[in-house]
Amino acid sequence: MYNRRVNSSLITADPKVMLGKPVIAGTRITVELVLEKIAAGESVQQILQSYPHLTREGILAAVEYALRVLRMDVVYPVSANAA
Repeated sequence: MYNRRVNSSLITADPKVMLGKPVIAGTRITVELVLEKIAAGESVQQILQSYPHLTREGILAAVEYALRVLRMDVVYPVSANAA
């Protein structure tokens, strides 16, 4: 599972959709929302039940997108006041 590449074209960004935040293609569901759901403990299956027009591949593409962004050479400091 970890070596499988997901379709990066499943993530798009358009200034006219959700203020340009990256979304799962064909939806207004942001990568940020998917990550929030996962961080809150929701499973892929629970997310799919809440958003039936999503696909497992779309959710995995959102997670992979976030991983690629975090691998960039930019360091973001984290503080207790950030939230």
